[in-house]
Amino acid sequence: MSSQTTAQLYEIFNSIQGEGLYVGERQIFIRFAGCNLSCQYCDTPQSQNLTPEFKVEQTPGKRDFKNYPNPATVTQLLEIVGNFNKHKGLNHAISLTGGEPLLQVDFLKTSLPILKKEIGLFFYLETNGVLPDHLAEIIEWVDIIALDIKLPSATGLSPYWKEHRKTLETAALQNVFVKIIFTRETPPKEIDDATSLIAEVSVDIPLILQPVTPHGSIKHRPQPEQILAAQAIAKRKLQTVRVIPQAHKIFGMV
Repeated sequence: MSSQTTAQLYEIFNSIQGEGLYVGERQIFIRFAGCNLSCQYCDTPQSQNLTPEFKVEQTPGKRDFKNYPNPATVTQLLEIVGNFNKHKGLNHAISLTGGEPLLQVDFLKTSLPILKKEIGLFFYLETNGVLPDHLAEIIEWVDIIALDIKLPSATGLSPYWKEHRKTLETAALQNVFVKIIFTRETPPKEIDDATSLIAEVSVDIPLILQPVTPHGSIKHRPQPEQILAAQAIAKRKLQTVRVIPQAHKIFGMV
């Protein structure tokens, strides 16, 4: 097994979880730099590329960031995360987000056991779901997986159904839910195809339908009837289908 003790990060901060089943929970976010996709409606495009520095918010909610040189070490993460977790019981989990965290799977294999032992919080992994073999390498250390199914209309690429299916099968060994971002232009068939894939693994896997959060325009936001129609399509095959927007954007949080 290879070992890597440093990581390319974009930022670390302490905030509420704004998406999915755990909206409103306080989490410590470690945002990894670099991504293997370039989705049309990515809300963190700045994290897609590697940078010479990463930033750490000093006071939750104040956006008073301090820069540190990349790459980050496990020792640095222990100190930074520990500072955000001084008040026991405040934080629900450490969110591993990006970018795409699984691109740095060797670092995760090294760091997660150490962080788990020293910090003692759940690990909440946000992934685009197209690196199933990487997830399998760290699944024992991850407690919750938020898996984004990337629709072809959002990526401009061929469907990732095979990769999503394999990733979901591994993720189902732990606590998993699926998130699908959709727009006014999303074909209903893509929602149907995605929910069929989830149902083939388990009809009990929760699905979160997330209407796109516009950046300076509302022209791509689904109409109310489209939102309800998408939920109706998904409910034909899955037990739990909820429509949840990006709450942190509503509150003006990171």
